[in-house]
Amino acid sequence: MRSLTFVDNNDIALLQSGIAFFPALIEALDAAQHEVLFETYIFAEDETGAAVRDALARAALRGVKVRVLVDWFGTGHRCCGRLGPTLLEAGAQYRVFNPWCRRGIARSHRKIAVIDREVAFVGGINVNDDWLCDHADGHRLPAPRWDFAVRVRGPLVAQIHHEAQVQWARSGRLRLRKRLQLFREMRNQPIPSCESPARAAFVVRDNLRNRSTIQKAYLQALGHARHSVLLATPYFAPGRKFRKALAHAARRGVQVTLLIGVGEFKIQDAVAHSFYPKLLADGVRVVEYRKTQLHAKVAVVDDDWATVGSSNCDGLSLFLNQEANVVVSDPVFAATMREHIERGIADGKEVCPQEFAHTGWLRRATYGMAYMAYKLVMRVVTFGYT
Repeated sequence: MRSLTFVDNNDIALLQSGIAFFPALIEALDAAQHEVLFETYIFAEDETGAAVRDALARAALRGVKVRVLVDWFGTGHRCCGRLGPTLLEAGAQYRVFNPWCRRGIARSHRKIAVIDREVAFVGGINVNDDWLCDHADGHRLPAPRWDFAVRVRGPLVAQIHHEAQVQWARSGRLRLRKRLQLFREMRNQPIPSCESPARAAFVVRDNLRNRSTIQKAYLQALGHARHSVLLATPYFAPGRKFRKALAHAARRGVQVTLLIGVGEFKIQDAVAHSFYPKLLADGVRVVEYRKTQLHAKVAVVDDDWATVGSSNCDGLSLFLNQEANVVVSDPVFAATMREHIERGIADGKEVCPQEFAHTGWLRRATYGMAYMAYKLVMRVVTFGYT
């Protein structure tokens, strides 16, 4: 398995939820002088969405080259249709990824912003209000959505910028000669420098050259884990290799803890529950987060490996969606991420093996049927992609 390519000397700041993320993002957009590349899965029509939209428009009106890419499925075709004219009128460029599912079921689930090739934002935070559920219009959450992103300065920004340009070119209808010209220009971009010490890698998943890159990064980290693994995900339904890696780590004495979001989709909860008996038997600790909507896709392995990004630990993210994660090899960052996940675990409810063992046969059968239905759907939607 090929190792990740880490880049030294990056300044990486962890941003928890929209309360930290959106002010930092808008500040960077308002300081933009040359170029903004912006991607998101959900771009909501709420106050948060309006604030980000207006910041993008202000940048375009100043003469900044602004390119905005939203996902058709995540943002919704009506919102896509209303967002575009506002940005285009300001002078921005605007595209929708896979409109009307013309390229199959693939979605661009990435959340990326790159400003002036100097600062980048990557994570799991969509452009929507932290207090509003992202799949039920108007439903207010009991607490702000639990999510994370990172702000990156330093040499890694060049890689993020490159991948954002590739995605922009891929989403358009450029002729092959024009695309090749664009890719040649990308290779000649200057690389910014930074004095901070963090080593980091940028890893994406697509259906071309990076089909399993994010999963391989996880498998490599799990395979080398010595002491502990903390993993938080809203949707847990990984493939066999991923589950085996978790089990093997636990069986060799690594403390493996999964923090799983529940209460959002009943069918998803049932699928996750179908994995519990085997995970618990292998010594994996499972904690369910019910305080609010858990949307974070983060992990910490031992004392020096951490990841933040858009990829869930389920089949859609690992085998179908376009995704993007930052992997950080730095003790200080890992300690900060660990502290946040441990707080989430403290707010959750641990699944007791003894209690789960007494689950009625009817409910267990429901979990099994949910898993079989999930496997069938995944085989259908990933046919031709993997």
